[in-house]
This record gives sequence, C-alpha cells and structure tokens, in this order.
Amino acid sequence: MIALSFDTEEFDVPREHEVEWDTLKEGMEVSAYGTNRILDCLKECGVKGTFFCTSNFAQNAPDVIKRIIAEGHEVAAHGCDHWEPKPTDLADSKRILESQTGLIIKGYRQPRMFPLDLAELKRNGYVYNASLNPCFIPGRYMHFSTPRTMFIEDGIIQIPASVSPLLRIPMFWLALHNFPMWYYKKLAIRILNHDGYFNTYFHPWEFYPLGEHPELKMPYIIRHNAGDGMYQRLREVILDLKKRGSKFVTYSELATAHTLKQEA
Repeated sequence: MIALSFDTEEFDVPREHEVEWDTLKEGMEVSAYGTNRILDCLKECGVKGTFFCTSNFAQNAPDVIKRIIAEGHEVAAHGCDHWEPKPTDLADSKRILESQTGLIIKGYRQPRMFPLDLAELKRNGYVYNASLNPCFIPGRYMHFSTPRTMFIEDGIIQIPASVSPLLRIPMFWLALHNFPMWYYKKLAIRILNHDGYFNTYFHPWEFYPLGEHPELKMPYIIRHNAGDGMYQRLREVILDLKKRGSKFVTYSELATAHTLKQEA
C-alpha cells in the first residue's frame, strides 16, 4: 500500500529566513496554487491522498477544500496557525474542519512534526497521529529511538513517515527534490517490500515555481526541482509504483489496515 499526504498549510517558510511575508495573503496564494497542482497530478494519475489542512488554509481557501473532498481525498487536521501552533489546536482544528466540511476528521499531523499530547489527541476523538519522522535531521528531528513502522501508543495509531530500513534514510519531500529519481524509487520499493507499505508527505508550496522568486530566499535544497519539476517527479513516482501493482490508500485506510492486522 502507498499512502501519499500533503501538509496543506499557509506558506510561511520565508519567515524562517527573515523575509517580511504575509502568510494569510501571499502565503495562501502560493499554497492554493500548489494544492491545485497536486490535485491535478493525483487526478491525472488516478490516485487518492490525504490532505492535512490547517484551519487557516481551510477557511481562506474554501473552494480548494471543496475540490479536495469532491475528488475523493481524505481531509485530516494540521493545527490552526502553522506558524504559531498551540495546545488548543488539537481541539480547535478538528472542530473547525468538521464544521466546514461535514466530515469526521480522524487524523492529525502537528505543524513541523513537533511533539504533542497523545492523551489529548485521544480525548478529542482522533484515530491516528502522523507527526513522526523516525530519522535524524540536524536542527529538526532526532528520532532514532522512535519505532520505524506503525504502532499503537495510548490508544492512538502512530503512523511514522517512511524511512529506509537500517540507515533510516528519510523519504519525505526533500528527498524527492534532491535524490536522483532512480535512487528515490529504489528506496521506495525497498521500503514497500520490507514494510508492506510506503507513506510520505509533501507541501503545496513545493509545487510553486520557487526558483523564479529569489526574494523569498529559499535554500537551494528547497527550490531545486520546485514547481513543474516536482509535479513531474511526483507523477513519475506514482505511475512507476502503479505499474508494479501498488494500491494507493488514504491514511485512514492505512490505519484501518493496521488495526485489522493487529486483531487478526
């Protein structure tokens, strides 16, 4: 099984590089554009994904949210304000998304995958948490002690982002930007064969032509292959995995499969 996910948030990365940036105006324009490009790619390839949406994004781009739902994708929660996550976001983002979409929100991913309170997740009715990247990335993650594959903790299904066996090479968005395609696909297939599933995540702003905007001060590893390059790269990975007979599922479906496996 393949589970693709997208952290659908207001684009705030320029603020990390001390660029004066209006996340709810300029940032939303970038993210709305990128989300539609992702949806175009998934539609072209005939697969579904999971969109972890901040309530900021949902409230400022209602037409994009409607398209996500209309095309059969899952909506999950990603906090409220991506730049300033708060403990109350666990409850507030779920309430806002459910009110706006009429759906039951089952999953949560913390902005920047910061630590969160699993007891609070369970209390608010979430089924799964996708806020773990079980690898080492300087200045961001030091999670070598975290289980590499799905597990249950405090009644919540934990869905770590896929990393390679043994060395735990991360296969998230930066990898697809910068790894040679043959190497990315080789690792994805190895993980799929080893774990029985492969899941990864991206952001809408990666599908915006960041290389054409030096004023945003994006590091090379982020702007490399951004825009149409990422569209084509994601498309190539999806179609290659489809040819191998892989089934594409939402995170809720991946969590359900794990539960059934545990109960068998």
